[in-house]
Amino acid sequence: MQFHHHGYVSGDPRVQPAAGVGLNRPEELPDEVDVLIVGTGPAGMLAAAQLSQFPDVITRVIERRPGRLAIGQADGIQARSVETFQAFGFAERITAEAYRITEMAFWKPDPADPSKIHRAARAVDDPTGISEFPHLIVNQARVLDYFAEYMANSPSRMKPDYGYEFRGLKVDDDGEYPVSVTLLHTAGPLEGQERTVRAKYVVGADGARSKVRESIGCTMAGDQANHAWGVMDVLAVTDFPDIRTKCAIQAESGSILLIPREGGHLFRMYVDLGEAGQDHAVRQTTIEQIIAKANEILHPYTLDVRNVAWHSVYEVGHRLTDRFDDVLPEHLGSRTPRVFITGDACHTHSAKAGQGMNVSMQDGFNIGWKLGHVLEGRSPESLLSTYSAERQVVAKNLIDFDKEWSSMMAKKPEEFDDPSELEEFYVRTAEFPAGFMTQYTPSLIVGEATHQDLASGFTIGKRFKSAPVARVCDTNPMHLGHHAKADGRWRIYVFADAAEAGAAGPVADFAEWIATAPDSPLAATPSDADPDAWFDLKVIYQQPHTGVDIGRVPAVFKPTVGPFRLTDYEKIYATDPKSDIFELRGLDRGGVVVVVRPDQYVANVLPLSATAELAAFFAPLLSGHKVRGSRLPA
Repeated sequence: MQFHHHGYVSGDPRVQPAAGVGLNRPEELPDEVDVLIVGTGPAGMLAAAQLSQFPDVITRVIERRPGRLAIGQADGIQARSVETFQAFGFAERITAEAYRITEMAFWKPDPADPSKIHRAARAVDDPTGISEFPHLIVNQARVLDYFAEYMANSPSRMKPDYGYEFRGLKVDDDGEYPVSVTLLHTAGPLEGQERTVRAKYVVGADGARSKVRESIGCTMAGDQANHAWGVMDVLAVTDFPDIRTKCAIQAESGSILLIPREGGHLFRMYVDLGEAGQDHAVRQTTIEQIIAKANEILHPYTLDVRNVAWHSVYEVGHRLTDRFDDVLPEHLGSRTPRVFITGDACHTHSAKAGQGMNVSMQDGFNIGWKLGHVLEGRSPESLLSTYSAERQVVAKNLIDFDKEWSSMMAKKPEEFDDPSELEEFYVRTAEFPAGFMTQYTPSLIVGEATHQDLASGFTIGKRFKSAPVARVCDTNPMHLGHHAKADGRWRIYVFADAAEAGAAGPVADFAEWIATAPDSPLAATPSDADPDAWFDLKVIYQQPHTGVDIGRVPAVFKPTVGPFRLTDYEKIYATDPKSDIFELRGLDRGGVVVVVRPDQYVANVLPLSATAELAAFFAPLLSGHKVRGSRLPA
């Protein structure tokens, strides 16, 4: 963590100095905003947290509840989400309070007595080392709390506006604030009264029954629910030996997915209630009936429930909207979107794969930085059209995966062709539920794979997979990706050739170009901002840290920041002798540049000499700022 560059900080360094709208933030919801986010679920709160790092953008997030969520339905936190939490500064803290999944047990009918269940197999949760981050279980409400804290500590001092229900919106063709939003006060002295807020953009994060989705004419299509599950978070006394281990339990009488919860005692059970039926009478299943069914499935073990924290009955359905924004198909390319939908508002599925909250948060991350860049003038509005194009494909893949997983969980043991089919599927597909199968295709913000062979371990379009390095200035071993914060900046990683720091050659030539050329992306940075305000440029040398003379490193990798123009030494790295990043990630020893988006996805891989290609990649992304007095030529 870096601080003190604006002067001595004696308090919590996580509290950033107020700036922009944070200097005089109005308590009441203004009549005009840049971005109005509807809903404080995972997608809405992450989008708001990302936008809180853009202090000149007026962002407000509304919620119909009168206060914070007390208990959430979602609880599974995949490793990709923990990576994201690292960027927002709370991965370590939430990991400490969460339940960590390291193994899954599979219980099936005992061949000696099929009326009883027995442990048939175990599977390691991450056998191939997909991520250095763990798979966690923690209540959704705590995730939202951490994002709320991050927002409150941000330069914009953002916090949710509770007690507002979205009623409808209308998009006009003209005006600075073209989206007119009708809201209803649901709490306080004005309860029951309507008011209107005008916005430049609206993000609908208002759940499966989204009124924002309805207001822009999006339709959901997919399979009707046909299987029902009872879900309960309980405290209980039991003789089932794996009660603190994630389990898939398949008995002759039905199935259970057991998820231990944080705190050492609470656990969740998804209990198979069978076919839903046309009358949906299964929705009336009582908690007593769910507990009785769980005991039937667990035989010969017993479950004595002492306290129920939460329970529900749901029917599995898989549905997806036709688009994730307000641009109709016939208008594609002729206008840019003004209204977006995220999370359950555009994709619904079962809870079995633990993907709902995780995929929703990546929706919020994707649209958050893009809105920030457009509203600050860094990028043209065309950037916003990439949101629906990217995230709809991800949601479709999620639904296809969940259909297979949830149908397998609902099967009876005798219906499997192979007794080991379920656990083999769990291991074989581990990368998908961990959140790492997303790969964006070439677009405005994703380059072609022309030079992919130079960095085979940093796949273009996939998330940047961190690896160990040594920071030269203080010799500390660390993960390269962990220094990338959710601050809206692009990352440009320069993996050096074998020459020593400061020697003439490809790195020196690249450093000279990116520091001085008029077509360099750094030239777009406003003259009154720190030189690394928009682009975080780092260099990684092939030598160990003892072989890097920091004084000879090109100055562009040692920017001067803050009002005192202090030197930032934390952008210079060397290889970790125990774990060479060049070997781990298949990096060409002749040097390579890896470009990473603000949401941690690899955007391009280029040779050190391909400065023209790098300039051409960023040119359409920075054109929106040329008219605002930047360093770019007119």
